[in-house]
Amino acid sequence: QVQLVESGGGLVQAGDSLRLSCAASGRPFSLSAMAWFRQAPGKEREFVARISWRSGITAYADSAKGRFTISRDNAKNTGYLQMNSLKPEDTEGYCCAGAVKPRGYDYWGQGTQVAVAS
Repeated sequence: QVQLVESGGGLVQAGDSLRLSCAASGRPFSLSAMAWFRQAPGKEREFVARISWRSGITAYADSAKGRFTISRDNAKNTGYLQMNSLKPEDTEGYCCAGAVKPRGYDYWGQGTQVAVAS
């Protein structure tokens, strides 16, 4: 089992930056990848970014490219999502997910809220 706990959300102004963290505990060494998703009320969950836990290879949604950066610190068993130039439309709940199997995600955090004021 892997437990994921997000932190770092909050209320910011448009153009500001935030760094979200996702701390993994339990059996974090079993993770093959970590990803960030976001979801607004009444909308479907949206993929934001993914990073291979071992190689560090990343992938981004088009909406995240150029503004968001996903990273991980294996020594701290923590993943990060650096979000720059935030826009009001980035106002959503953000959660991290951990993958053990080759496809899909096996573990989910509770999420952290990001609100961007115009």
